[in-house]
Amino acid sequence: MPVVLIGGGSRSGKSRFALERARQQGSRLGFIATAQAFDTEMEQRIAKHQHERGGEFITIEAPFDIPAALAAHTALDAIVVDCLTLWVSNLMLAGREMPTESLIEAARQFPALIIFVTNEVGCGIVPENELARRFRDEAGRVNQAVAAAADEVYWMTFGISLRMK
Repeated sequence: MPVVLIGGGSRSGKSRFALERARQQGSRLGFIATAQAFDTEMEQRIAKHQHERGGEFITIEAPFDIPAALAAHTALDAIVVDCLTLWVSNLMLAGREMPTESLIEAARQFPALIIFVTNEVGCGIVPENELARRFRDEAGRVNQAVAAAADEVYWMTFGISLRMK
């Protein structure tokens, strides 16, 4: 099944597009959430996103081990992974290695449609601190690797998708 990558800036329509695409694939739908609620504002964001998804998607929380989450949920028609940039951030802040190759291998072996959502964070100014620069660079490397492995790549802006690959 195809591996799809959807990227763009914040509030560009990436998640909405990913969910719509997954719904077209069938009724057994999964959503791998990489966000962690460290404060009230993030808890509210997560609750809002869960409400927007509705009961159609089973939610799988995987802030660190996306490959294991994929391997454990192979009986789905489609799965959305939202988002790779939070995953990169989680791994960096935990001092863990970036298992990009394992992620790509798990995606290739997944028997259903898999849709990765990611933010493009490299279009702005160079961040002023070392951690932010490392994050920008690591996110860019992960995005490039997943895009190279993906069957389809979309760029979102203003709620409009542009197929890149």
